[in-house]
Amino acid sequence: MLKIGDIEIKNPVVLAPMAGVCNSAFRLTVKEFGAGLVCAEMVSDKGILFNNEKTLGMLYIDEREKPLSLQIFGGEKETLVEAAKFVDKNTNADIIDINMGCPVPKITKCDAGAKWLLDPNKIYDVVAAIVDAVEKPVTVKMRIGWDENHIYAVENAQAVERAGGKAVAVHGRTRVQMYEGKADWNIIKQVKEAVNIPVIGNGDVQTPQDAKRMLEETGVDGVMIGRAALGNPWMIYRTVRYLETGELIPEPSVREKIEVCILHLDRLIALKNEHIAIKEMRKHAAWYLKGIRGNAKIRNEINECNTREELVTLLMNFVEEVENKQQSNAQAV
Repeated sequence: MLKIGDIEIKNPVVLAPMAGVCNSAFRLTVKEFGAGLVCAEMVSDKGILFNNEKTLGMLYIDEREKPLSLQIFGGEKETLVEAAKFVDKNTNADIIDINMGCPVPKITKCDAGAKWLLDPNKIYDVVAAIVDAVEKPVTVKMRIGWDENHIYAVENAQAVERAGGKAVAVHGRTRVQMYEGKADWNIIKQVKEAVNIPVIGNGDVQTPQDAKRMLEETGVDGVMIGRAALGNPWMIYRTVRYLETGELIPEPSVREKIEVCILHLDRLIALKNEHIAIKEMRKHAAWYLKGIRGNAKIRNEINECNTREELVTLLMNFVEEVENKQQSNAQAV
């Protein structure tokens, strides 16, 4: 069992904290597919301290999502500590995670995200200060380094451990790589061998078999799944089952995919209101449709939808169209 501080996590499969995606509606849906731990999208420390309404709304957690890790980001120790104290006292998150991996320029130019990776001493200082200020376990999500000439993954993870951090998640790419190229699992393995706290591996886990291979090749305590779960919470369920039993569950039917897409939509409407939810759901619906033959036309039509009724009608008509084609193909055989 994966254990972070005193938080027990029933399996090693973790949903990555993806910006603009991992709100409560998505997290709860993934949780119901069996994720051991779900991580919330990163929240600005200054947004919390300035009581920004949108930021504070991002701190909402449904009890059914727990255990949950809530991620904050910032470039200054003082504001990160204050934001962590707020999360500690005012949310029902189980774990406070510090983002030290985001590669996006608007984040790194504020000394936040992956910018921390350039100085293990700064990492030690900020994590130690946060650990002293809060009661919840503190973890760090990071990349292996800034670029190929500045890979301090081992030193940075050791700094987190020395400072009292309870786990570290490592994405096997540098900041310069963004999401391109291959994740370096060997460096993740080096991190695992260098620290005693749990290490969660991240990067290039696209199938249940990849997850098993990462656990075996690197020795990590958990596997973090990000983009492979977009529109595909079955990836989480199939991975958990595969790791537990060795059984590879079949992919879902088109109807199953769309029914979960609509459940996700309704949760998003309840969370944000219909107008905002429909706009946000357009990208999610496209992800749910990925890999289904003949989806190009409907993906364009989704962008014209403005109400729940329009979107649901469009999706269900598409399901019937696909099923009718499958039926006629089967009869032709």
